[in-house]
Amino acid sequence: MGIKLQPLADRVVVKPIEREERTKSGIYLPDTAKEKPQEGEVVAVGPGRTSEDGKRIAMDVKVGDRVIYARYGGTEIKVDDQELIILRESDILARKTA
Repeated sequence: MGIKLQPLADRVVVKPIEREERTKSGIYLPDTAKEKPQEGEVVAVGPGRTSEDGKRIAMDVKVGDRVIYARYGGTEIKVDDQELIILRESDILARKTA
């Protein structure tokens, strides 16, 4: 995916991963009943924030990581017909491992 965004400081661009449209028991959910996604894939990462003494603090996440983020954190944008979210690294709650 060739995204044309470069986040600044400690910001991360995440592509939300939509949940299943039906429950485990097989019931299909209408769009109005779906919860806002909280999981996504990191598609771009900023260089990290700067500490008070001027040193760059590296980011804990990298492109390709699957993360869980705060439900109402970040700013939703649309780029090339793709829904994306720009978050601060502090809005990321966890990184999913295999």
